[in-house]
Amino acid sequence: MRKILVVDDDVRLAQLLEDYLVPEGFAVEQLHDGAAAAAASPDSFDLVILDVMLPHRSGFEVLREYRRRSETPVILLTARDNETDRVVGLELGADDYVPKPFNPRELVARIRAVLRRTQRSELPAQLPQARAMPAPSAPPLRVGDVELDPQARAVSRAGLPLELTSAEFDLMERLLQRAGRPVGRAELSLAALGRTGCVGLDRNVDTLVSKLRRKLGRDDLIKTIRNVGYLYATPRQPSG
Repeated sequence: MRKILVVDDDVRLAQLLEDYLVPEGFAVEQLHDGAAAAAASPDSFDLVILDVMLPHRSGFEVLREYRRRSETPVILLTARDNETDRVVGLELGADDYVPKPFNPRELVARIRAVLRRTQRSELPAQLPQARAMPAPSAPPLRVGDVELDPQARAVSRAGLPLELTSAEFDLMERLLQRAGRPVGRAELSLAALGRTGCVGLDRNVDTLVSKLRRKLGRDDLIKTIRNVGYLYATPRQPSG
C-alpha cells in the first residue's frame, strides 16, 4: 500500500481527500501546518500532496526544504490557478500541479501517473515458491557526451552526474529518444507531467527545458523549434 502525506490547512478538504484515497488503495496521513510539514520526513511517504497556501510556512517553502533532502514526489495544490505559481512550483521541483477546485478522480489519476514516472508504483505481490523473472533492462541512451540510464534514472554529461527532478528526467529521456527530431510540447508535457495541458498558454515544458539547459551547462543542446516544441541536437548537427 502506497503512503501519501496530505498537507492542507483546510481540515475538511484534507479529510475528504483521505476518505477518497483510502478506498483507492492508499494509506493517508494529514498535516495542516506549514511548519509541521517542513519538519516531517518526506522519505517516510511515497508521495506528498502539498497545498501552497499554508499557515506559518508556505507550500513553496516546504517544497524547497523537501528538495534539499529528498526526491519524494510532490503534487502541489492551490486555489490560485495562475501561470506564475505553476512555474515557481516546477522550478522548485514539484512533480505536478493541481488547481483547486479539482475532481478527486483526476487527482488520483495524477497520483498514479507521478508514481509510475518515479518508479514507485505498487509492485505485484511475490508469488509463493516462485521467482519473478527480471524485467528486460533498457539500454542507456547516449547522445554526444550525455548519457541517460533508464534503469538507474541517472543522467551524466562528460562523466559528471546531473541532479534532475523526476519531471526533468522524463522530459530529458523523451528528447534523447528522439534526438535530432523535433518533439512537440504536447508530447513532452505528456512524458514529463502526465498530461498535455494547454499548449498555447502553459509554460511548464518551457520551464523544464530552461532548467535542463542550465544543468547541462549549455543552451544549444536543446534547440527551440518555433511553433512546434524542442529538438535535442545530435553531434552531427551544428549547435548555435
